[in-house]
Amino acid sequence: MEEFLAQHWLDMVTTALGVAYIVLELCANRWMWAVGAVMQVLGIILYYQKGLYADCGMEFYYLGMTAYGFAMWTWGSHKKREPRPVTHFPLRLAALWVAVTTALWAAIYYWLANYTDSTVPLADSFTTALSVAGIWALARKYLEQWFIWIAVDIVTCVLYFYKDIPFKGSLYGCYVIIAIAGYFAWRHRLTPKMTEEHKPS
Repeated sequence: MEEFLAQHWLDMVTTALGVAYIVLELCANRWMWAVGAVMQVLGIILYYQKGLYADCGMEFYYLGMTAYGFAMWTWGSHKKREPRPVTHFPLRLAALWVAVTTALWAAIYYWLANYTDSTVPLADSFTTALSVAGIWALARKYLEQWFIWIAVDIVTCVLYFYKDIPFKGSLYGCYVIIAIAGYFAWRHRLTPKMTEEHKPS
């Protein structure tokens, strides 16, 4: 038992933090960002130990986006100085978003395949690239960010079980269900005015 705990304690702790994080996200509570910061610091150690180098590097990006997300959810834009509301992803940004995400996926895959000993470069690069774009959409409080995380969670669930990170693997399986619920919960937070203001020009 002690050996099991010694081997998996980081997995277990980050999983517990992940549960708190997703519950706060479901409620659109800004303190999810504080919980996320702790989870990300521990995640850096965990992913490095497991050879998930893209995920490890991603945690540094998450830390920066945590500060940005907390500020956006607390004060919103510099003009209004009020909490940012839930809005739709602007259609005018969709093509650019897809292009940037695809290019990032290709770049990360090339790095993992050629300069690291990663055994899962395709999946690791996919979840990392999509998460880079997803955390930005989350910080902007776009409703459709939930669709991004559903895709990330499905692939990550399979990947983590493969890499012997069972607790977080199970967590990401639960995330899929929670993300679906989160979409409907956030959709109720939309108002006709918010929807109208964020139509593509």
